[in-house]
Amino acid sequence: MSASSTPRRRLIRPHQPPTNERADQERIQKLRSRLEGERTNLARWMARLKRAFHAVEKIQRRMNRIEKQLARSEK
Repeated sequence: MSASSTPRRRLIRPHQPPTNERADQERIQKLRSRLEGERTNLARWMARLKRAFHAVEKIQRRMNRIEKQLARSEK
């Protein structure tokens, strides 16, 4: 069967009524609250990450010092 010769119909959707201002404000407030919670979580994890990073650096410095001492004593 071939394509139809009649053009496609356009859907005409009814005009959306204006949004509820109060519902928008509540949604915005909820999003701001979630954002603040996520910022708090990020700050907590960044502090943990910083502590862990410095602990690793400290261990690496000790290992390098021990390796140098071993190299000197083996010569």
